Amino acid sequence: MRFYQADPRLENYWRGVILFGKNVASYKFALAHALYDLKQPGNDLITLETLAAPFARHLCAHLRNAPKQITSKSSQFLEACRQFNEGEISEAQLIAITVKRGFANVIDAFHNVNHAEIDKRFFLDERKNNKGIRLTDNFYQLTENAQFANLVQETEARWRLVEEAWAMNVSRNLIAVEYDESDQMLFSRQNNRRITITSCRSSLNGYQKGHCFYCFRPVSVTGGEENLADVDHFLPWMLNEQISNLNGVWNLVLACQTCNRGAQGKFARIPSTTLLQRLHERNEYFINSHLPLRDTLIRQTGNTPELRHSFLQQSWNTAKYALLHEWQPEAQGDSIF
Repeated sequence: MRFYQADPRLENYWRGVILFGKNVASYKFALAHALYDLKQPGNDLITLETLAAPFARHLCAHLRNAPKQITSKSSQFLEACRQFNEGEISEAQLIAITVKRGFANVIDAFHNVNHAEIDKRFFLDERKNNKGIRLTDNFYQLTENAQFANLVQETEARWRLVEEAWAMNVSRNLIAVEYDESDQMLFSRQNNRRITITSCRSSLNGYQKGHCFYCFRPVSVTGGEENLADVDHFLPWMLNEQISNLNGVWNLVLACQTCNRGAQGKFARIPSTTLLQRLHERNEYFINSHLPLRDTLIRQTGNTPELRHSFLQQSWNTAKYALLHEWQPEAQGDSIF
């Protein structure tokens, strides 16, 4: 709830759906992408036949690289997607099956987060009377938002993370998500083999609501943008011999270029204890999210909020002893996380 209450804008309600909604299948991500594709003004009623084409297309594309898209053992709809990928059925047949079986649960469940419906609806269910859904003004306002391009990338990154969790069966084998600074990507290891998962920027951005971790200046995750975010180590990487796993997700934040590289930037100084508390709260967003960053954070920092807070404080104390100087920039926006 605090995720919305701290900054109750439309994009953060949408992020709540993508980041905190329960995942038993990847259909939520496919539906979000389909809505991104069908955002044309003046076409607020979308029939299931119209929705089926982009919805199935995104699932088929992901199935080619990630065969596990659901936690149950089988799905007649996903089997049809696989048959389409193998050339066994036509696109028309796939769309007909999608209309019949693809939307059975996802439309009902889309707006539910933590066992309750969020306060803002982005579409209305009109399957009974109009055989489709109707986009609301909330959705159209969302598409006009400066954060919209970020939301598309965040959805894709979240989908990739969930796929990897299912592929590695995190219930028995917790994922250790790691960061590669050279290509700005998150990766995991399976059977001593490195598996690149997704963009680090896009994975972190939703939890920071599209703003710099330190000063709340708006940032972008789109390459070529002037305000492209930097991935920063909260506790500086130079301390990697004194503090373990500084490349862990718990220590990675998105920073604007001013805070990370500007004349008054952080560099080798230690973020203040106020910023340390902000890091703890940001990490708790990870914990309250479903797989797999939740499992990664628990594995890296502790099983309870108290243990995780203690881990951060001890790491901060070590950094402070080594580097001495604290740092906190002037806020460029309201506190939103």
